[in-house]
Amino acid sequence: MIAHLQGKLVEKTPTQVVIDCGGIGYQVNISLHTYSLLPATDYIKLFTHLQIKEDSHTLFGFVEKSEREIFKLLLSVSGIGASIARTMLSSLDPKQITNAIASGDVVTIQSIKGIGSKTAQRVILDLKEKVLKLYDLDEVSMSQSNTNRDEALSALEVLGFVRKASERVVEKIIKEAPESTVEFIIKQALKNL
Repeated sequence: MIAHLQGKLVEKTPTQVVIDCGGIGYQVNISLHTYSLLPATDYIKLFTHLQIKEDSHTLFGFVEKSEREIFKLLLSVSGIGASIARTMLSSLDPKQITNAIASGDVVTIQSIKGIGSKTAQRVILDLKEKVLKLYDLDEVSMSQSNTNRDEALSALEVLGFVRKASERVVEKIIKEAPESTVEFIIKQALKNL
């Protein structure tokens, strides 16, 4: 098993990179989330997952270990292959996926291209307990803070703030004060943006 690759970034597209490790170029499939986190330097390190099939060996790479772990969890669900798991991680960031699974948010998971109602329900059914235990989340507070978080992010977006920057600030506020109201989150975010 190849656990990680570290080397010179030779090629980069939104779906794959080529990393030169000691004169060997490894083609690694990536999600848009990983693409957005790739450093501007020539040398990078990616945590990898090697998928071996009868007709191919495919490497998937992730900047964050946590994203790789979610990818592996998604692969454990019947009906979710590597391409759908990668699409899920390209459509939503890992934190959004774990939050959606933990809170049983079928609509969010179903909003991903290629995921139908039954598959979304199966993902939640198969992974909810694992995600709650693995990430030490509390089911009740999870859904409440998730709703407040989404409302606050929507409001900030309407006010003209960039979603990525807003998400970082809102996540920090919720981490410091998990029982925050939507108004409190927005006020604190406006001070920090």
